[in-house]
Amino acid sequence: QGQLVESGGGLVQAGGSLRLSCAASGNIFSYNPMGWYRQAPGKQRELVATDSIGGYTNYADSVKGRFTFSRDGGTNMVYLQMNNLKPEDTAVYYCNARHRKTESLYWGQGTQVTVSS
Repeated sequence: QGQLVESGGGLVQAGGSLRLSCAASGNIFSYNPMGWYRQAPGKQRELVATDSIGGYTNYADSVKGRFTFSRDGGTNMVYLQMNNLKPEDTAVYYCNARHRKTESLYWGQGTQVTVSS
């Protein structure tokens, strides 16, 4: 339990789309909440979206209406669909999850997203 592996980052032009994936070890519904964070060069890591089982998904104001968080219990994957990307979305994106039983907090290794203007 506790391993998170992100993928799907890359270079895209402004206005384009990317879908980030996060593969979790074990059942993803063993983790709550789960979320995505990002860290741009020279800046602190910030929340992008967090999702609580049976609750709601919380998005940063800067991504509302453009990014969508989803979970797939069949594949134990979580996703971040990112549309209408902007240069200011450039950052390393991290998957995050707290185990419901142990309350341990896990982070993935990060995936780079670069948006060119």
